[in-house]
Amino acid sequence: MSDRNRPHPPKLGLVFLGRKRPGFDPEWGAAMADRVGAAVRKTEFAVFEPPDKVVDAPSLCAALAACGQAGVDTIVALQTTMADARLTQPFAQLWPHPIVLWATPEKQEGDMISSCSLVGAHCWASILRQRNHPFEVVYGDPADESMLIQLSQAVRLAYATRRLRSARVGLIGGQAPGFFAMGADPLTVSQALGAQVDFVSLVEFADVVNGLTDDAVAADVAEVKALSLPHKDTTDDILPMASRLYLAMKHYFSGPAGPAGDGCDALAVRDWPELPNLSGQWPYLGLSRLADEGSSAACEGDVDGALTALLGECLGSGPCYLSDWLKHDAETISLWHGGMLPLSLSPEPGQPGSPQLALHFNNRKPAVIESTLKPGMPVTLCRLWHLGGAYRLTACEAESLAPRRHLMGTNGLVRLTDRDPREWFDTLCHEGVPHHVAVFRGHHRELFRRLARMTGLDWVA
Repeated sequence: MSDRNRPHPPKLGLVFLGRKRPGFDPEWGAAMADRVGAAVRKTEFAVFEPPDKVVDAPSLCAALAACGQAGVDTIVALQTTMADARLTQPFAQLWPHPIVLWATPEKQEGDMISSCSLVGAHCWASILRQRNHPFEVVYGDPADESMLIQLSQAVRLAYATRRLRSARVGLIGGQAPGFFAMGADPLTVSQALGAQVDFVSLVEFADVVNGLTDDAVAADVAEVKALSLPHKDTTDDILPMASRLYLAMKHYFSGPAGPAGDGCDALAVRDWPELPNLSGQWPYLGLSRLADEGSSAACEGDVDGALTALLGECLGSGPCYLSDWLKHDAETISLWHGGMLPLSLSPEPGQPGSPQLALHFNNRKPAVIESTLKPGMPVTLCRLWHLGGAYRLTACEAESLAPRRHLMGTNGLVRLTDRDPREWFDTLCHEGVPHHVAVFRGHHRELFRRLARMTGLDWVA
């Protein structure tokens, strides 16, 4: 799989802003710039810094052009001493993507203002907001570990927004029958999010499945066997077709994704009801594997669910489990689906509820991963969806528990940390949320709320 298809740590462009006439304490500003550069290079991000500081429009044009040529995903703009605010205009024109503004602290000695950095960032933020240009503001000393966490979140928010606006989603076979709320109109997706939807028929998909070489299938079967997944009521005889379905779905992620290439950023597959009849199997083992590899794929033609998974990956939330909301009470929600939980969200081998290969609970066809959502994890339940031509986003934090009883397929139980599931369910129903919710490891509600703000999505609290 290419790096382009797994949301990688974004490449960060570090742009220092100034003015032709030096102001405040230039020595303090230069020392702070050195400290920022050293700290950022210790983060998970690849870093590019243009050779010259930006002081006017020509130097800004040169810096942004260099960032583009270097493949920068997100720009972090700093004014360690207050910069020329007139540069906001060409900056916003030349860089249509979100901008991260980092304000650094004042020198804590003497009676002279040393940088006015926060004032400068505030000025830029107010102008960008008036232009309706997305941005994030972070403030702090690069030596402070909490500052670098702020920076990481802001960079990933900017990256997720940019990826969403340029995403290409493959839709194989349309949405499942009657699941109209999951239906994706390509023009609505384009107008509201900037993403594009490409339709692939099940016949075309079957051609890819059947066109795979025996050698490629055999090599992948060996990879599946290396996972050491036990069989519940299946045998190794199911593995060649399971590998064909996996490799066929993976095929649509191959190559550069988005407008620059023919690969997909996300994929939605109409598995139910036709695919088991066409191939003799469900694609659940393949969907689980793709999720753990960082590819955002959804069952039942759920395009918005696939995009939710993509956003979570870009934000660093990890693999997504797309689940039905089976039932709830005053504290907990039972999560269930046919059997495609990522292995990374499952108990370790030998533990109760650990993954095993099984037949589907209903039509008794493979290849289902029967497993339990690992208890004792902080998780976030999240969803992106459309209503009335616009898109909305919601998220809620929870803790995973051991299920009260065994269920075939994928079984899970979560306790919400800050609300009554009955009230949240009522709200979501009246907001038109489809019956799939995305589950991510960790607590990320605030990050998703900020993403809604940056992308202009309606946030449903």
